[in-house]
Amino acid sequence: MDAFELIDKAEKGHGLDLDGIAALMSATDDEVTEELFAAARRVRDRRFGKTVYLYGFVYFSTYCKNNCAFCYYRRTNDLHRYRKTKEEVLTLSASLEDAGVNLVDLTMGEDPLMYVDAHRNLIDLVQSVRDTVDIGIMVSPGAIDRAAFPALREAGADWFACYQETYNREMFAKLRLEQDFRNRMDQRIWAREAGILAEDGMLVGIGETPRDRAEAVHMMGTSGCEQIRAMTFVPQAGTPMQDLEPRDSTEELRAIATMRLVFQDRLIPASLDVEGIAGLKTRIDAGANVITSIIPPHQELAGVAQPELNIDDGHRSVDYVIEMLEGMGRKVASDSEYRSFIDAHRPVPRRC
Repeated sequence: MDAFELIDKAEKGHGLDLDGIAALMSATDDEVTEELFAAARRVRDRRFGKTVYLYGFVYFSTYCKNNCAFCYYRRTNDLHRYRKTKEEVLTLSASLEDAGVNLVDLTMGEDPLMYVDAHRNLIDLVQSVRDTVDIGIMVSPGAIDRAAFPALREAGADWFACYQETYNREMFAKLRLEQDFRNRMDQRIWAREAGILAEDGMLVGIGETPRDRAEAVHMMGTSGCEQIRAMTFVPQAGTPMQDLEPRDSTEELRAIATMRLVFQDRLIPASLDVEGIAGLKTRIDAGANVITSIIPPHQELAGVAQPELNIDDGHRSVDYVIEMLEGMGRKVASDSEYRSFIDAHRPVPRRC
């Protein structure tokens, strides 16, 4: 079966096995790529219409106990760090709600302060945000204890994000130094058992093969995660991978389109944290239907892959993103539309 036949099969909802996904990941012919993206757009528009969901980003702590080889905020990197106070987080979350986002993403490094007393500080923060805003809440705290998930759900968390980055175990060990592959993989399982929607993600451009990318797409989709993503790796100063040659977004876009064809009902983000606003259109054109890492300017907040890109110039603000989307013929989902998606897809809690 050639690439065009694989695209047609997937678009019709018949799915692809790992070999089929790998074939699309390996297809570099311009005509195939054009048809891959076009098919992804058709699938996305049939399933979701012209609607796009917006996620505001609050990176409230840049402290981390881990020493990941790819991350700017790795424990041993000598840099300025911050912890936002609860009042600052609440103010930022409320301002994002007022600006029109559908969800606020509470993100942190694996900050030991938020892990003490069975993650009580994290759970209390989520509860305070839930008491303040009436939009979706995602929690992105790294790997946490299994027992904390029901408490996070009770506190008001709708989503839990924890990225595996790669499903190649040898590569995982080189990226996430001294971390447990299985424990990180279990995070999304435990979240869904508690009735929380889960997001997984992979890095592109870290030395992986097309087969590695295909395996990541396959694993993310078949695990049941309601949101899956791919992000191009950006080399970070002060890390063991700082001299790795930067890659363009081609393979990320191919991964987005393939995910859309094979897992048609999933939310797939276009992150502003890789190429900023300049990369928004290409990711939407590849089949994405969520805009993530929207950051209000002049609030002393950082991004992850790009700590400063487009933040203080306002190009990652809600107003700027909405203006661009409207120019592309897209519209932002209403709060009720987004809440309907959450309610329809929320996992049923597992009773122990």
